[in-house]
Amino acid sequence: MLSSEKKSLFRFLAIYLSSTFLLFSLASWIFYLSAKHHLLDHQAQSLEIEAAYLKNRLRLLHQSDAPKLVYPKRKGIDSAIYDLDKGYIFGTFDHNLSYDAPQEKTKLYHKERLQPYYLGAAYMLLMRDIDEKPIVDLQRNILLFMLAGGIFFSILGYFLGRLFVAPMRQSIEQMNQFIQDTTHELNTPISTILTNIEMIETFEKHPQSSAELTRIAIASKTLSRIYDDLTYLSLNHNYHRQIVSLDMSQLLHERILYFEAMIEAKSLRLSYDIQSDVILEIDRNDALRLIDNLLSNAIKYNRPGGTLHIALNQNYFLVKDSGIGINRKDLESVKKRFKRASKSEGGFGIGLNIVDQVVRSYGFTIEINSKENSGTEVWIRWSK
Repeated sequence: MLSSEKKSLFRFLAIYLSSTFLLFSLASWIFYLSAKHHLLDHQAQSLEIEAAYLKNRLRLLHQSDAPKLVYPKRKGIDSAIYDLDKGYIFGTFDHNLSYDAPQEKTKLYHKERLQPYYLGAAYMLLMRDIDEKPIVDLQRNILLFMLAGGIFFSILGYFLGRLFVAPMRQSIEQMNQFIQDTTHELNTPISTILTNIEMIETFEKHPQSSAELTRIAIASKTLSRIYDDLTYLSLNHNYHRQIVSLDMSQLLHERILYFEAMIEAKSLRLSYDIQSDVILEIDRNDALRLIDNLLSNAIKYNRPGGTLHIALNQNYFLVKDSGIGINRKDLESVKKRFKRASKSEGGFGIGLNIVDQVVRSYGFTIEINSKENSGTEVWIRWSK
């Protein structure tokens, strides 16, 4: 899966799962409050039943002639009786009935008025501890349900996300197939044109057409470079790199000669500072793509009659131009595939993406400094 697909999938999953979790949590919380309230109501109803039982026992005691009256007790329930003025008479706990029943989180209270009065009691107050076990069981069941739901919706979201990015993947595959087909078709005519130009220049059959041949050579080399880039791009993930000790100084001189016609066609003032014997452990094709794309961009986006400076040493490779520059907001995204900082020039927007791939493959660093209408500097550092 490509990085763009992964980003789209992760964004979809983040939005989908966060919204699902929010709604799921809200529904679970409402259900929990409702179920908890139902459990507490059930326990409160048990106090009402106990109140009826105690009221009946008080009636029997009121009618009793026994010399000693035993106050009725129930296991797990405290009770007390009060007179008409809410004064405490007797019970298993003492609470001032002049105030409302305390709202303790761990207790349930039930106050009931007695009519007629038994044993002088006008009010009865019952209290019991809240049975936490069914509430704890409810919390555990809801958490387990949310966990199971989270796993289910995560799996469902993943497959929905794959369906979501499937059209994009299909488009990318079609584009890659188009690039492969295009590069395959371009190879033969480009090679034929370049070979015939070299033969004409060698035998000098038509010296009066040198200007025309130069323009043809420039166009053909541009096509050749695009062909090489597209081939490199389409084979990137399966590309076999042959790492060798490569003389970057010599290779850079060769590529400057290759781009000489393009530099002259744009009347650029070329200056360079190339240190001898700069050796890197790198694949030759990677080095070519690194150099060619930076030089090509510096020429393409430069101004007619502008300057082009190239520097190479044991620490870095620098290409500096006096071209149109890059907008500050585009500096972060300019290395993305098919991203073009300017639409004033042609191109596929793959050059800096290829450079970035090469840089990351070898652990180099890339730094782009640019200002609109002032030019661009690209630094490739291989020495920490």
